[in-house]
Amino acid sequence: MATTATKQLFLWQGVDRRGNKAKGEIEGASAALVKAQLRKQGINATRVKKKPKPLFSFGGKKITPMDIALFTRQLATMIKAGVPLVQSFEIVADGVDKPPLRELIMKISTDVSGGDSFAGAIRKHPQYFDDLYCNLIAAGEESGALETMLDRVATYKEKTEALKSKLKKAMKYPIAVVSVAIIVTAILLIKVVPQFQEVFSSFGADLPAYTLMVINLSDWVQESWLTLLLGIGAAAIAFNQAMKRSEGFRNAFERLTLRLPIVGPIIDQSSVARFARTLSTTFAAGVPLINALESVAGATGNVVYRNAVLQVKDDITTGQQLQFAMRNAEVFPAMAVQMVAIGEEAGSLDDMLDKVATHYEDEVDAQVDSLTSLMEPLIMSVLGVLVGGLVLAMYMPIFQLGNVV
Repeated sequence: MATTATKQLFLWQGVDRRGNKAKGEIEGASAALVKAQLRKQGINATRVKKKPKPLFSFGGKKITPMDIALFTRQLATMIKAGVPLVQSFEIVADGVDKPPLRELIMKISTDVSGGDSFAGAIRKHPQYFDDLYCNLIAAGEESGALETMLDRVATYKEKTEALKSKLKKAMKYPIAVVSVAIIVTAILLIKVVPQFQEVFSSFGADLPAYTLMVINLSDWVQESWLTLLLGIGAAAIAFNQAMKRSEGFRNAFERLTLRLPIVGPIIDQSSVARFARTLSTTFAAGVPLINALESVAGATGNVVYRNAVLQVKDDITTGQQLQFAMRNAEVFPAMAVQMVAIGEEAGSLDDMLDKVATHYEDEVDAQVDSLTSLMEPLIMSVLGVLVGGLVLAMYMPIFQLGNVV
């Protein structure tokens, strides 16, 4: 079977019907086909060449999960409107600003034009489309309801990415507080304290113990700042590598995050929301419950819930109902278990799971907003204590000198 050539971007220069010079960009399989396409538009191309790739690729041009969610939503809209699949790819690609995403869409379009299925085409790009995404698309193609499945997958991706964004927001705020506090303290110790130290050397009197402690700390930071920075950098790299390569370390860290104050409950509820959202989507797609739980386990984002879902899967295999299996796992909230029980009894499990997911997503949203509002005065308090403590240490000798005079 012949394979359609991959389309690329070409830069062209030429003359239009009125004899005016013109130039622009166009997508095509080859320079010859581009010239032929331009001739149909009344343009005599004098120069056609491939658009060079940028020398440097910045992070903003990378394909993100939210880009995939937007692509899925646009594709679902096109197909619902009756546009053929391959033509939908081309229309969506024309409206994409990111060259890597446009290239990815055109590769998928080329594979589908060549006779491959949509699911088969996206399976060639596992870094962007996970097994769950591919399985849902395959189920939609097999059932003849691809437009409905794309709509469900788009909703699923949008909800999960929004939840991840909220979770990152909750984690970033405390880190930002600590970072600002460390930077301000370091500036004071390195730049401000030495100035006061020169003044104190002319006093000829004993300094308070608290002032001496701050001066000694300042001396140590000035002498060891490079070692300190290298140590922090090495610790960050070691942590990152351990999270990537050591399953035991990663599992221990994920268990620890659930026990953290304030942040722990947010992570806990987000895992419940992911569980319910993913199971609702797969179950509504007609995926058998046992098979669906395999995908759900990996989507929860935490080892505690991943192990719990696998335990639920084993219990259901032995004949238990989902509600009893969830209760036996002893990690799912009572409200979630009760809602699942109602869904099983009423025969509307997917709708009830969707309500559970929406409830806990709203809970996470509310807690993140609450955390943000609480952190603002906390930032001021932490900075006030640090800056005020250092200022007090520097002015204590001056106050004592004033009392002597």
